[in-house]
Amino acid sequence: MEIIAALSKATPVVKGVLIILGLMSLGSWSVIIYKAILLRSAYGKAVRGLDFFSRAKDLREAVQSLSKDPYSPLYHVAQQGITEFSRLREAGGSPEVTADNVRRALRLGVNEIMSGLGSSVPFLATCANTAPFIGLFGTVWGIMHSFNSIAMEGKASLSTVAPGISEALIATAIGLFVAIPATVGYNAALSRLGRLEGALNNFAGLFLNRVQGELNAAGRG
Repeated sequence: MEIIAALSKATPVVKGVLIILGLMSLGSWSVIIYKAILLRSAYGKAVRGLDFFSRAKDLREAVQSLSKDPYSPLYHVAQQGITEFSRLREAGGSPEVTADNVRRALRLGVNEIMSGLGSSVPFLATCANTAPFIGLFGTVWGIMHSFNSIAMEGKASLSTVAPGISEALIATAIGLFVAIPATVGYNAALSRLGRLEGALNNFAGLFLNRVQGELNAAGRG
């Protein structure tokens, strides 16, 4: 209640700073929760899909195993690879060209997935870097308000400086309240993205091995 009372007496500038920080906090927490759920699900799907793919006896069966979960990140990467592989086989491309093009198609698929899953994560870095300075601006403004009150009253008393100091400290605290979770969430998201990218790269390598196996078998035939 004391904090609410202090905020009610804050200057319009400090109130604006607190509103901005509140919106940043709401946005960052939304991104943190959403990305935590999304990346955990995507990584789980990738691990399961990689296991199914590795146990399949040939490329066709391996790709079909992924079609059971079209929302898996592996499915999109596999579609890029198999589309390029089928196109080049129909065009009569050499095994070397086919393998090289499929490798690039797989890399493109991985980059597209990572770009989509990594969206909004930079917002957390922005909140982590800017929130303390926005709070500091509110702090400086609150202290200026205190000095202005002293100048108007002609004397320095607790009742004169307390409102400005209170709103200054609140702005500082809320700035840190926004920045700290955003920093933790950003680092956690980067860690999850790194693990997921590793799983996708492992899948791309396994897929390319399957393609080269198919090409070698066709060459021997």
